[in-house]
Amino acid sequence: MNATSTLLLAAVPAFILLSIVEYVDHRRDRDATHTFSKRSVRDYVGNWATYLINTAAKALTQYILPFSTIVVASALTPLHLSAKHWWVWVACLVVTDFCYYWAHRGDHRIRLLWAAHSVHHSSNYFNLSTNLRLPWFHPVSYTLRSLAWLPAALLGFPVWMILLLNTAGLLFQIPFHTQRIDKLCAPWEFIFNSPSHHRVHHGSNQPYIDKNYGGVFIIWDRIFGSYAEETEPVRYGLLHDVETQNPIKYNYVETVNMLRDTARAHTWRGRLGYLFGPPGYAEKNKSDDELIAV
Repeated sequence: MNATSTLLLAAVPAFILLSIVEYVDHRRDRDATHTFSKRSVRDYVGNWATYLINTAAKALTQYILPFSTIVVASALTPLHLSAKHWWVWVACLVVTDFCYYWAHRGDHRIRLLWAAHSVHHSSNYFNLSTNLRLPWFHPVSYTLRSLAWLPAALLGFPVWMILLLNTAGLLFQIPFHTQRIDKLCAPWEFIFNSPSHHRVHHGSNQPYIDKNYGGVFIIWDRIFGSYAEETEPVRYGLLHDVETQNPIKYNYVETVNMLRDTARAHTWRGRLGYLFGPPGYAEKNKSDDELIAV
């Protein structure tokens, strides 16, 4: 068992404990919204089903195929940093999180990636089980997304360290999927990700759409103009809700829509736009151009 698998396995008891604490805290709060209604229980079960099936396919579709490009880049680069130095670990954490920011931003701005990532945003509820709502089998999206970590490999960081710290960054975000934790102290909120920042990220109401992509550090969003403060109640889910608790449907509904739009496109520019343009891209019809000219 490698270090990444060990880290994930060790997090399971903590995740279950945090879920119980979240549930008990919610039940004791009379002012809380009905996060654990009958419909949300089905959502919770669906999240677990999604996670278990995703785990079975993860080895091939999320590690071996996608990160093979990072292995090749690491073998070709003349730079090789040693894990014996503490500063290499710190630098790798910052660099891998920077790469994660751009990968995550791509998840929202490139429709081919969004077809997979939208699964994680498809629930109208927001609790710790939302962590488990991950896409199943999207090898093309995963491989394209993994290219964001090529700079880390080319800088000479060991591949195993990149994977380990990227996994640690994902585990770091687990407690942020909750409505039970308010804003943290100002210095933390300025530099690091938090439950408040991540609630904004999962919001489908303005001004929250496509905001707060950061994993460990929220500072990237502040630098690159994608930061938003939590200032009003968050509406969770997608702009157009999938309205189903069937894991198969919410795993592939956006993929089906993307392929349908691509097949109906009239030009190669339109086809590429539906694949690599942002969600919401629409091919401009010739008649539209004629109307504008008139």
